[in-house]
Amino acid sequence: MDEGEQRRTWASGWRRVTAAVALALVIALGGYGLIAAMDPDRGLVSVTFLLILPAAICALACYVADPWAQRRMGAYLLMPVWLLLAVIVASGFILHEGVVCVLMLSPLWLISGMGGAALTHRLRRRLDGKGRAYCSALLVLPLVAMQVEPMLPVPQEERAVVRSIVIDAPPQAIWPLLRGIPDVKPGEGAWNFSQDLAGIPRPLGASLFGEGVGAERRANWGGQVRFRERITEWQPGSRIGWRFIFDDLDGWRFTDRHMVPDSPYFRVTRGGYTLEPLPGGRSRLTLDTHYWMKTHLNGYAALWGEVFLGDLHANLLALVKQRAERPSPPSLRP
Repeated sequence: MDEGEQRRTWASGWRRVTAAVALALVIALGGYGLIAAMDPDRGLVSVTFLLILPAAICALACYVADPWAQRRMGAYLLMPVWLLLAVIVASGFILHEGVVCVLMLSPLWLISGMGGAALTHRLRRRLDGKGRAYCSALLVLPLVAMQVEPMLPVPQEERAVVRSIVIDAPPQAIWPLLRGIPDVKPGEGAWNFSQDLAGIPRPLGASLFGEGVGAERRANWGGQVRFRERITEWQPGSRIGWRFIFDDLDGWRFTDRHMVPDSPYFRVTRGGYTLEPLPGGRSRLTLDTHYWMKTHLNGYAALWGEVFLGDLHANLLALVKQRAERPSPPSLRP
């Protein structure tokens, strides 16, 4: 093959790959719209959308990009990468999805897509002219799954994320900060992946209204995120606990409409701070948050719960530590 033929072959190959990715993206967007229309509350947090659809469209894209079964496995496994990049771009600019949803979707789509691509590569030499039937089966599979999945029982599960920090201050000096810090300054707290890279808002302040059980903490975070915490446990110097009230969800939808903390498949329910005295005038401060979920992928969702809620905890605990250990201003003397 001379140089000119090599260039034409290379260009033809890339045209097929580009066409395959475009076709797969159109099918992905169509599947997104169809699943969202059929079940707007839970459809996109489903096995069909997260596992079956990406496997099917990546397999189809690989078949279209390699009509004569000439490419190696490596080329097939690259197809899900190109498609995922296209989906990420489309999610941001067309569907206006948040970074958090894209982050949670990407590993599942990539793994599932590679599975579909690898299976297609292994089957190519065994199809013997049955490519049309294979492509039809790939398109039908997600549609069948959409009909079957709603009939399957969805497991429910409660989880808790717990983080602790040691503070060089006694419990009585820390307790007033647990009632609320209304004036969080820029730069306070700890840098973390979820808030500084993924874009989850950082706290601007929280204030306690009332005293004891039944009182209310009101939290204000960036991005118009506001929520309330009704006090259910009150042990001054030791424990303050609450249940979350999310009756103003506009800010949460603005941040990421699939990360609303009070939805049919995910609810943040309760939490609180616990203070434990340590030797040497120090204290251990623990923050716990409990949540409920109802999906077919609870284990996977819990991994991200540890990441996101763990980062939020680390930031809040660092904020309290910085305030508690801040040197007191010198008293004014005449």
